[in-house]
Amino acid sequence: MTWAFIGILIGTIIGLSLNFSIPIELTKYTAVVIMGILDALFGAIRAEATNDQFDGIIFITGLLFNIILSVLITILGDKLGLDLYLAAAFVFTFRIFTNVGATRRFILDRYIAKTKKS
Repeated sequence: MTWAFIGILIGTIIGLSLNFSIPIELTKYTAVVIMGILDALFGAIRAEATNDQFDGIIFITGLLFNIILSVLITILGDKLGLDLYLAAAFVFTFRIFTNVGATRRFILDRYIAKTKKS
């Protein structure tokens, strides 16, 4: 998990240092890809924090599945003239908040149990 955070930090620094603009036609796709990545990342953080079994293969396949499915839904929406990317963004946002909430609750419960022992 440490390597994942280091990779994210390095990628963020590189991304912020580059002067790269995304064409307006691709902003929907970029949004759902970023949300899919964040969903997989926060799911991995929850699995690591709550002592669930974190598996790198499951993480990578989930990440790829999120990205591919969300892009396909966005393409379908474009073909139909609908903003289906909003549905994907909504679902990912819900899952992100669920994972963050579960992680926060687990850490808070562990902290409370630790302070009661003292």
